[in-house]
Amino acid sequence: MTVTITVWTKTERRDNQLRKRHVACLLLFISSACIAAPRIEDIRLPPGFRISVYAEGLEQARSLALGERGTLFVGTSAGTVYAVPPGGGRAAAVARNLQAPHGVAFRGGALYVGEIGRILRYDNIENSLQSPPKPAVVADDLPRDRHHGLKTLRFGPDGQLYVGIGAPCNVCETKGEYGTISRLDPAGGKREVFARGVRNSVGFDWDPATRELWFTDNGRDMLGNDVPPDELNHAPKAGMDFGFPYCHGGDVADPQFGPRRPCKEFTPPAQKLGPHVASLGMRFYTGARFPEEYRGSIFIAEHGSWNRDPKSGYRVTVVRLKEGRAVSYQPFAQGWLQGSDAWGRPVDLVVAPDGALLVSDDQAGAIYRIDYAGK
Repeated sequence: MTVTITVWTKTERRDNQLRKRHVACLLLFISSACIAAPRIEDIRLPPGFRISVYAEGLEQARSLALGERGTLFVGTSAGTVYAVPPGGGRAAAVARNLQAPHGVAFRGGALYVGEIGRILRYDNIENSLQSPPKPAVVADDLPRDRHHGLKTLRFGPDGQLYVGIGAPCNVCETKGEYGTISRLDPAGGKREVFARGVRNSVGFDWDPATRELWFTDNGRDMLGNDVPPDELNHAPKAGMDFGFPYCHGGDVADPQFGPRRPCKEFTPPAQKLGPHVASLGMRFYTGARFPEEYRGSIFIAEHGSWNRDPKSGYRVTVVRLKEGRAVSYQPFAQGWLQGSDAWGRPVDLVVAPDGALLVSDDQAGAIYRIDYAGK
């Protein structure tokens, strides 16, 4: 009798698991089961940090917001909004069949959801996750263009609801609310532009020390592999203009629109980011779990390039500040990109109540938890 003993390498074990998962998809026809398993063993972090899967099976998971009880609400670019229980685990759908409900924000017991053309409010949501209420319409007159049409939502320290409204193009002159970060009174619905010259911001947050706005902005395409950079911008007051479409990255005049207005007329970025990295969600680190050097820093989810060779982004970076100024920009979590193939794409981040960092991934349909374990 011949006995065969098979010894699996780490890669072979992973590939075998993926094959089994693919067969299960074909047999069960369950969409959430067909999302590729997150390959967290590929993720590289600084010494002492570790990563785990907080939730998975969330199709096109995008923006994140925490409820008062620790429920994690997850907007998507599909049609569903999810709620993940405190501590992670199986997610429940709290809204379905919406138009790309990417944006989520939480205030006063209510969940605010940003579709492409409107903002909805689900009252008393954490008490009714199993039977969510019919939403109230907060605003239904937002631009409905699909190009850069996803609406990012965040509540500012002034109690206003801020909304990112992208330019409906790669590069073009914009009018009205296009190419802005606007804010509205969630009670009365009155809306005003806070910042202009913003091509497409999918992440903004406020410095907890100064209560001033910072935001990411995606640079235009089709100027080459390394031009222009993405931007991290600082807007300490209303009415500032950050240059789009005339100036990119603070010093790159647009070949078509640049002759109309010079770069010196606009506010340059606080920090130039990598070219075409698709910088999306950003958060100040306000927890106490990470080492001291990370506290007060900005973490940025870089979704990754679509037209650059070699590809860039597909990582989480950190920008450190000193006296309100950016002083460094470095990789923090890498590994979603393996060679020229990406198995995941980070989108947004939020600091959990215990100080860990939660990160969404719309390609792998997952939420990760990044924790600090010690020396």
